Amino acid sequence: MPGEIMIENRTFDEIAVGDTARVSKTLTEQDIELFALVSGDVNPAHMDPAFARTDIFQSIIAHGMWGGGLISSVLGMELPGPGTIYLSQSLRFLAPVRVADTITATVTVKEKRADHHVVILDCLCTNQHGEDVIVGQAEVKAPTQKVRRPRMNLPDVKIARHDRYRALLAAVAHGEPIPTAVVHPCDAFSLSSVIDAARRRMITPILVGPRAKILAAAIAGGLDISPYRLVDTPHSHAAAAQSVAMIRSGEAQLLMKGSLHTDELMSAVMASDTGLRTDRRLSHIYLMDVPSYPRPLLITDAAINIAPTLADKADIIRNAIDLAHAIGIDCPRVAILAAVETVNPNMPSTLDAAALCKMADRGQIIGGLIDGPLAFDNAVSPEAAHGKGIVSPVAGCADILVVPDLEAGNMLAKQLTFLAGADAAGIVLGARVPIILTSRADSERTRIASCALAVLMARRRLIAAQGAT
Repeated sequence: MPGEIMIENRTFDEIAVGDTARVSKTLTEQDIELFALVSGDVNPAHMDPAFARTDIFQSIIAHGMWGGGLISSVLGMELPGPGTIYLSQSLRFLAPVRVADTITATVTVKEKRADHHVVILDCLCTNQHGEDVIVGQAEVKAPTQKVRRPRMNLPDVKIARHDRYRALLAAVAHGEPIPTAVVHPCDAFSLSSVIDAARRRMITPILVGPRAKILAAAIAGGLDISPYRLVDTPHSHAAAAQSVAMIRSGEAQLLMKGSLHTDELMSAVMASDTGLRTDRRLSHIYLMDVPSYPRPLLITDAAINIAPTLADKADIIRNAIDLAHAIGIDCPRVAILAAVETVNPNMPSTLDAAALCKMADRGQIIGGLIDGPLAFDNAVSPEAAHGKGIVSPVAGCADILVVPDLEAGNMLAKQLTFLAGADAAGIVLGARVPIILTSRADSERTRIASCALAVLMARRRLIAAQGAT
């Protein structure tokens, strides 16, 4: 086919002593991670940034990633090329190779042996400075039949590196732990999450619930909770009420769900006289780290508001913008999702989107750029937006996705998690303090990231309060 890249070998009879071929490649972090994934070699000398990187490559080349791999590429693709059979190789490693180094592997024919069509080649790898890093020799059996065929396309491999997760933890690594009321942590799952967050100095937990049940859960899980304050209550309902009261009194600045049902916790939060309500509607926000998306993605609401009204959606957007600011997005791009990108009187979600955009135009919603209705594809894909002729500062590069209802949001977040390999963290905003909702289905990363989000918001509020006074 026109435009195909062809590969062609050199047969034993075509090869002459002194013939040479070379190939170059630049080492990336992903190369190291792919090698670790395939080989199982997770030597901290090349996987852990805390280790000195000066000799990072000594371990890798010893396993053949570049010493055998890059030279093998020249032998198998260039000289002799397709049909070559590797017999042996000896290499010496003269200098380290580091991430971002460009290595050129060169092979030169030293000797031909007619019996069995053996070819001996000198091998040399140099870096971008012309320094020798690998020298050696390879023995191969050269092909005797001519081969010319299209080059095979390699699969597009992506690695979920969790860089944003690590960045989120780094953002809360310094600063005082936030006093946190943990509501009814009566199972090992809840307690282990609390202990992990406390060890990372994110929170100072206050365990609120039936003492006997909490202690039994700790013993069953082999967990030491002796460093933490324990407030005894008779049951989960009382634990929720007591935790909310501690927030109101200032004893705690965060609320974390334990092993009680979400509805029971939120009932105490929403109580008109004794709860934590503000003039904002409460809403849940997922922070998604999608490997194929170039920026963090906030999805709201997927857990609290089942069928939000126009006024509810305005608050849902305001809460999401507040969280975006807290994680460093100064002017978040907010896409209001619907099934289509045009206003349709028969589709209420499109009418709400249009009204919310007008509210933003009039200053009723501030702090971000808002556009909608937008279908999911043209909210996150520049190509899809361009194909539909949509001209918008939001289309194709949204930071926040506002869904029409809870069902759509919940399905979208779970699809990204289970089909796209996304990491998810979520908190509830709109109350007096952030609320951390975790479930047994959450991974350790999700639980810790959710806590980190809440700590970021709590610290932001404390700084704002201090500035106001």
